[in-house]
Amino acid sequence: MASATAVTAVGAVVGMASGSEGKTTQTVDVAGATLLAEVPSGAQAQTISDNIGQQATAQQASADAAAKAAAEQKAAEEAARQKAAADAQAKADAQAKADADAKAADDARKATEAANRSKARSAMTAVDDSAPAVSVSPGSVQDLARQIVGNDAQFQCFSQIVKRESGWDYTATNKGSGAYGLVQALPGSKMASAGADWRTNPATQIKWGLSYMNSRYGSPCGAWSFWQAHNWY
Repeated sequence: MASATAVTAVGAVVGMASGSEGKTTQTVDVAGATLLAEVPSGAQAQTISDNIGQQATAQQASADAAAKAAAEQKAAEEAARQKAAADAQAKADAQAKADADAKAADDARKATEAANRSKARSAMTAVDDSAPAVSVSPGSVQDLARQIVGNDAQFQCFSQIVKRESGWDYTATNKGSGAYGLVQALPGSKMASAGADWRTNPATQIKWGLSYMNSRYGSPCGAWSFWQAHNWY
């Protein structure tokens, strides 16, 4: 679009042409001159170019920063995923080890119990020829215990335990555990500390039982109190 100055200049040229016949008319390219005037100078062009370059550089830097942030976020997410997987595996390994340890402990316990039962059975089947069986009635066994225990109150406690453990049968055998005798010693061979005839002599069993109750619970009544709370002693 021509400027107002350009239009005015064109009008003047036309007026001169109409009022001066026979004179040579010179055409002035005012519009072209105006357009050339609007072209930026060298310094202005450099400024515009610099501005464009700065904008492009800023845009590139922004794009690079966004790409770097996205990469860092992705790396952080991957690291978190790997840590969660490692934690889950560590937990699973720990549980597997705990289960294995528990099973090993249980197997060891069962093996020990089986060995004790086998030992008890072997001890009870080994009859001591030097200790012949003693033929006594339950009543006489109780009288024998009363004499050995001495104190009547302690005998009553002793009697309560023996009545429930063996019913005063000095040959009573627990088929499950192998416990034997009046006081159900486990294994029965432990009573050998009171006499070699532990398997056939109720007096030997009574002496061992009384010693066991005194050493472990302080007295037969102490053992009886424990028995009442746990159904074993």
